[in-house]
Amino acid sequence: MAFVKDFKWKHGMNVKELVDSYQNIGFQSIELKKASEVFVKMKKNNAKIFLTFTSNMVTSGLRGFFAQLIKLKMADVIVTTTGSIEEDIMKANGEKFKIATFNEDDVELHEQGVNRIGNLLLTNETYMRFEDLMLEYLNKLYEKKKRWAISDFIKEIGLMLNDEDSILYQAAKNNVPIFCPAITDGGLGFHLYLFQQKHPDFIIDPVQDFGNILLSTSQDENKGVIALGGGLSKHHAILCTLLNGGANYAVYMTTAHKTSGSVSGATTNEAKSWGKVKDESDVATVIGDVTITFPIAMIAALEQLKEEGLLK
Repeated sequence: MAFVKDFKWKHGMNVKELVDSYQNIGFQSIELKKASEVFVKMKKNNAKIFLTFTSNMVTSGLRGFFAQLIKLKMADVIVTTTGSIEEDIMKANGEKFKIATFNEDDVELHEQGVNRIGNLLLTNETYMRFEDLMLEYLNKLYEKKKRWAISDFIKEIGLMLNDEDSILYQAAKNNVPIFCPAITDGGLGFHLYLFQQKHPDFIIDPVQDFGNILLSTSQDENKGVIALGGGLSKHHAILCTLLNGGANYAVYMTTAHKTSGSVSGATTNEAKSWGKVKDESDVATVIGDVTITFPIAMIAALEQLKEEGLLK
């Protein structure tokens, strides 16, 4: 049986040492330590890692970290929402998002053509410039072929970008598929609709992509899920693992709680009832702001993997 130990800071402490101390503090710190351990196990046991996240995390500065994880081979399949695709493209083309507060005057922001995501701000002008970019990309894609699976469509755009901190760029460069099943749920969907009115033979096919994600893994392959936030991105990945025998490893990080009965709040243990996660799998569920919990847990894992020579 483990016992509570008093935490103490020491000069020169690295992130791994900090997280190691979490296993004896209590409450969510213990789950965060478990999460870091599961990240290490996924990599050591050659699991196919499904990394899922919601678009607000790409609005934040986590975007560059996700791109870095792709480069470090810590993500083999990505599932996300439309806002992630849009905002990655925006940032890759030089757009800057401002930091504000959670208590802005939202009526005044609206009058100024500014949109708030928590304590971050995006202008309407950003979306207008994005519209021009998308028209350019869509014309190029239409010239290549008329029908695209969503993941192929996203990869092709990634190949047009030139930003080491871009998720789409790194995914395309490293052959990591990005699945976005609800691609119409955002400004990008509107641009696709308008383009299709002029080019009715231009098709973005979500059903073909459902087959692509199912065939991205197999019953026999070790599978790991890192679900940051919830909703569609999380569910699409764990549905894939369900149909392929269940995940061997799973870490859920969310602000939602299990009492809501939602996918976002569903724990890794609840996933076992569906077979999305195997009965004997290594799991952790961390409740808290992902912009805080994920970098700490993942960096501790990266430091251990680097020490053991398991990172390139």
